[in-house]
Amino acid sequence: MSVYDTDLPKREANHQPLTPLSFLERSARVFPDHCALIHGRIRRSYAEFYARSRRLASALAKAGIGKGDTVAALIANTPAMLECHYGVPMAGGVLNTLNTRLDAPIIAFSLDHGEAKVFIVDREFSALARDALAQAKVKPIVITYDDPEYDGPGERIGAVEYEDFIASGDPDFAWRRPDDEWDAIALNYTSGTTGNPKGVVYHHRGAYLLALGNIVTCGMAKHPVYLWTLPMFHCNGWCFPWSISAVAGTHVCLRWVRAKAMYDAIADHGVTHLCGAPVVMSLLLNAPASEKRPIGDQVSFFTAAAPPPEAVLAAMQAAGFEVTHLYGLTETYGPAVINDWHRDWDGLDSADYAARKARQGVPYTVLDDMTVMNPETMVRVPADGTTLGEVMFRGNVVMKGYLKNKAASDEAFAGGWFHSGDLGVLHPDGYIQLKDRSKDIIISGGENISSIEVEDALFKHPAVQAAAVVARPDDKWGETPCAFVELKPGAEATAEEIMAWCRQHLAAFKCPRTVVFAELPKTSTGKIQKFRLREMARAL
Repeated sequence: MSVYDTDLPKREANHQPLTPLSFLERSARVFPDHCALIHGRIRRSYAEFYARSRRLASALAKAGIGKGDTVAALIANTPAMLECHYGVPMAGGVLNTLNTRLDAPIIAFSLDHGEAKVFIVDREFSALARDALAQAKVKPIVITYDDPEYDGPGERIGAVEYEDFIASGDPDFAWRRPDDEWDAIALNYTSGTTGNPKGVVYHHRGAYLLALGNIVTCGMAKHPVYLWTLPMFHCNGWCFPWSISAVAGTHVCLRWVRAKAMYDAIADHGVTHLCGAPVVMSLLLNAPASEKRPIGDQVSFFTAAAPPPEAVLAAMQAAGFEVTHLYGLTETYGPAVINDWHRDWDGLDSADYAARKARQGVPYTVLDDMTVMNPETMVRVPADGTTLGEVMFRGNVVMKGYLKNKAASDEAFAGGWFHSGDLGVLHPDGYIQLKDRSKDIIISGGENISSIEVEDALFKHPAVQAAAVVARPDDKWGETPCAFVELKPGAEATAEEIMAWCRQHLAAFKCPRTVVFAELPKTSTGKIQKFRLREMARAL
């Protein structure tokens, strides 16, 4: 034992569990009157944001929520969703944000698998929630959030309305830090390649570090203004609900991502940062002139999924947006890799410039390591830009594991690394570049779509003999599902009929946008050659 280990134990005074909840507490103390959030006509200071989050925590505690209890939230990008990111873990609970675009059976599965004790539902999604609850085995306390900025269809369901619920809570509630920074803070369901989604568990330590990593990566100074174009249900909004509060920024909520609403928010509130899938860039660039407004200083835009085409990058820059490409997975708390740009690359010719932009990049400062390895030997591939391997991660911003799925967790962490399932190459300068997805996940509009789930729906059609689904490049969505279908002998069906069938069995965003009738290319053993289908889809 070293002298540095003698009589120098961890003490309460010098060792506290890391948690992003401390960010809100600090900003409320230091900048109580600074605007924390904007939502339509609503303006709330950091003092109010903190008090309301504590009210929510107090009310949840009174309702029996304690350490490790799941609180599910089916809510749009609103103040209530931000409050859930603090209030739920302040009560010791685990926040499960649900994708508002999913169908009722998947919502029901998530409620059951996560053992939800409380279900907070935005009135807009009340019909979806009611359908899911009818199919679920759990019987959570249901709370309706009736957003004052929403005047569309929907009804209040459940025992109580959100404002009435938090009104019963104490604004001075003595919330506790987690007992251990390894305690769970959030549960996120990710589309897998088989059947039901897997529940990705985040811990307080990872959320704290990724939130700070966002600040460093995005170059955020004090009091940024962040526009919520990224769904907060997606990887907890890439941890930005915690990042923005750490630097006492202003959250500008956006219920629906529409071009006019984005331009108005940017111009009216001085937005400095926003994130989103390629579809958000498409909306901004293709908006009619009547909806566009001058945006003043250059706005930082962070995008994931497929790298934007060079023409899109140029158009965004001309429109006043500086685009940075990120990469990550639900299992890494969202983006944990950045295409860290070198200034001397600005002078490259167009081909080399585009080649650099196509790379996914290097690890966040808070990620210990990320590389490309041979999954069989667990040896790094040569850094030659051509040898294919699997992208792997290691560090404190990798998930805790998959909920109630030891086999999947053990497989994902085999050999001491997290196996992403993405295939890529390692360049001589250490930057990685994706080449394929071994899991056949399609990323459309920033949302993951399992090709197998779509194929299962296609196989149920009475006229379909065989089917395979791959990603087709799309200027607006990044990728969309493209279905290749073989019909049974003598059977007939049109592409429109196949797509209508899928809409009956899948969430709308998962349905194929293209249907091609053809004999599927197969190996000698009968396995469908998806690489050939991808080539065909790209050529369409």
